[in-house]
Amino acid sequence: GHTTGPSLNNDKLYKFAYSAEVYVDRMKASLQKSAGYRISSGVDVNLLWRNPDNDDDQLIKITMKDVQVENVNERPDAKNIFKGKSTEKIIGKEYLEALQRPIVVELVRGKVKTFYSYQNEPGFTQNIKRGLASLFQLQLHSGSSHEVDISGKCSTTYHVRQDQVTKIKDLNSCEIEKKRFTSHNRILDVSTKATSATVYVLEDSFIKSIKAEENFVFALNYRRKTGAKIVSKQRLELKSVQAGMGLIAAKQVAGVIKTLDPKYVAMPLEAEPVKSECKKCPSLSEHWQSIREHMHPDKLSKPEAAKSFLSFIQNIRKATKEEILKIIKSENKEFLPQVVDAVTSAQTPESLEAVLEFLDFKDASTFILQERFLYACGFASHPSETLLKSLTEKFKGDVASQEARETLVIVMGALIRKLCDREGCKLPAVVEAKRLILNRLEKATKDDNVQMYLLALKNALLPEAIPVLLKYAESGEGPISSLAATALQRYDPSLLTKEVKETMNRIYHQTRKIHEKTVRTTAAAIILNSNPSYMEVKNILLSIGELPMEMNKYMLSMIQDILHFEMPSSKTVRQVLKDMRAHNYDRFSKTGSSSAYTGYITRGPDVSSTYSLDILYSGSGILRRSNMNIHVFDRNTELHAIQVVIEAQGLESIIAATPDEGEENLDSFAGMSAILFDFQLRPVTFFQGYGDLMSKMLSATGDPMNVVKGLVLLTDFLQEIQLQSGPTASAEFMGGLAIDISGGMEFSLWYRESKTNVKNRVAMFIAGNTEVDSFFVKTGMETTLETETALDFISTVQFSQYPFLVCMQMDRVDSPLRTHMTKYESLPSGRRYTARRGRAATLAGNEYPLHQENSNMCKKVFGAKSDSAGGWF
Repeated sequence: GHTTGPSLNNDKLYKFAYSAEVYVDRMKASLQKSAGYRISSGVDVNLLWRNPDNDDDQLIKITMKDVQVENVNERPDAKNIFKGKSTEKIIGKEYLEALQRPIVVELVRGKVKTFYSYQNEPGFTQNIKRGLASLFQLQLHSGSSHEVDISGKCSTTYHVRQDQVTKIKDLNSCEIEKKRFTSHNRILDVSTKATSATVYVLEDSFIKSIKAEENFVFALNYRRKTGAKIVSKQRLELKSVQAGMGLIAAKQVAGVIKTLDPKYVAMPLEAEPVKSECKKCPSLSEHWQSIREHMHPDKLSKPEAAKSFLSFIQNIRKATKEEILKIIKSENKEFLPQVVDAVTSAQTPESLEAVLEFLDFKDASTFILQERFLYACGFASHPSETLLKSLTEKFKGDVASQEARETLVIVMGALIRKLCDREGCKLPAVVEAKRLILNRLEKATKDDNVQMYLLALKNALLPEAIPVLLKYAESGEGPISSLAATALQRYDPSLLTKEVKETMNRIYHQTRKIHEKTVRTTAAAIILNSNPSYMEVKNILLSIGELPMEMNKYMLSMIQDILHFEMPSSKTVRQVLKDMRAHNYDRFSKTGSSSAYTGYITRGPDVSSTYSLDILYSGSGILRRSNMNIHVFDRNTELHAIQVVIEAQGLESIIAATPDEGEENLDSFAGMSAILFDFQLRPVTFFQGYGDLMSKMLSATGDPMNVVKGLVLLTDFLQEIQLQSGPTASAEFMGGLAIDISGGMEFSLWYRESKTNVKNRVAMFIAGNTEVDSFFVKTGMETTLETETALDFISTVQFSQYPFLVCMQMDRVDSPLRTHMTKYESLPSGRRYTARRGRAATLAGNEYPLHQENSNMCKKVFGAKSDSAGGWF
């Protein structure tokens, strides 16, 4: 009769040779040097029963025989972990017996309707048999459908040409329970590609040969060289057809199974989850003891700290709440902040419960730990709704430290954004947190409260918060209007409506009221960055020349920077300048010391990074705002890696100078605010009010204030994979950053000089581990990358004359870069083959060029300095 699936002849025994291979290696490497292994065997197939009413319904028996495990690539005896070991020894007696017990498959029109095997067999061997059974599933006409096999329910397409059938499985469509998480920002994440193809050659209406291949490729987006691939191949070849057993007579399948062996059970063809137990793994506290010394606060800017942090997180992810609490409770205050960083970054329900049980927000004395916990939540790579819910509860409760309260709400803002970016905006906890922030901001009366809710919105970047931010930007007082404006500056320009642009133009041109220079320059930056119209650009250019002295110079510098760096609005700016040629000379020849500059740090095949530095002074030479930024971007995404802003106001009285117009009544203040990896931190105050300023100036040690210190989990990627040959595989990439950023401001009345200093110390460690696990053998590849660097930004101002002298320096020290790769094959007994490669290089230090004018001034400042050596004050 006509069949739409392969058909077996009665009374025949089909003898096949089967092999399943896995390879693990670097992305571009050839498979000859890969780590891996091969399982090979004979496979006997015979027909047990054909449905008398439907030729296309057949019951077949499949048996693996003479199973062998061997290297996939030739290895010398000394490096061959299988050498001199029988298969029974490698796999284990009971596993080998299970593997060689036959399975029975019911094929209807070529698709596996039911898979029969024995219960209580180990999951590992059962999955290898499922992988073999899945190969027998095919259809003999072209077309697409959803099919269930070992990989789960997948969208599958068949192409049929005469005696050849190609089966393409879309692995991204497979519905199967597998653990997977990725990092929040695309640049810090890993991109993956998975393909599966099987080619069947038919003869005499049954299978002559099958070749199947699956490929999985993983690449770190910011360094594609740090990637890996897993290749899995299966082959089945017909060796001979012999006389076999006769058919079993029965009406229904159930009868055949009963006759054959009543112990057979129907079970899913989809792979069952399996996990190999770790025999010699250290406990969490043993592991902590082994890495503890690297986590000392003084060692936090070393790669070893970042490396230890990552391995600690991996172990915390396997630990119970009790094990975690035991370490937290036994540790002293030097090490506790680092433990809190790691426990919070682990992001498991157990780790969150442990840290929340330990921290007491009603006790202000543990503020340092509360803040480290909250910052780690803000940097969370894949935060859960539970985390946001817990923080909202804490915020509504009693929080003793005002700083912890502020940090709490700022972090809630960051979590809202991360959850919204992952389609979680409608989750109950997100809706509640949004409502809480917006409602409390509306009712807030004290400036401090208004500020903390605005900072939360600066992290949340909710489209619905734009009207509120506009209101504060235009009608708020100094620092508040400045904060609201910088929050709007963080939005994607596509979200900035006509109202936003109109308001920014009113603020910049002071249509309704006088605004401070800091707010006006931010408004101008927003206009120029969001696809400005010809008239908007023209009005800004016409205003230059009418502005207060230093602001003129700053705006001029901003326009020059747009042109020199070819920013998106540069075309419009060039057009306007061409048409305005007549009025330019006087307007654009302004003196002053403020400036704005952007340049490249790196331009690479995967990602590029830029630094920008802009600095605005008051007319008397006192810093109003200095702003340093580093952005990293690839073709589609941008990451605001770092921003450090130092703001000061009302300091003219120290040097008995006249404040600028409209700034006569500003309270003395200096402080610093930072953004790290798209997350706005809680700002730090250097001093507030004249009295505080004087006492700090007289006791100034020039020691910089710490802004952020700790360990951050940047890249956090895990994907578990079910290979169609049976084993499970996993790819895990983690990137940790040990960071120490501090900043300070000092004055010398004697030399009429001030200095601001921002120090960034960072060390990074990236670890990738790609592994295939078959219980009796593991194979994989580990890659690591480590580097450390320091970036210093110093600006020195001498205000004994006008225009005063300003020298800005941005220096990076030599940075060592080390990479390692280890490929391995190992047996549970501890027998292991490894191949290692390592490379070390140094990225030479660099003094980043700013504009020519700055270089000329530095010569003057340091030339004048040598005459008047001596300390501060």
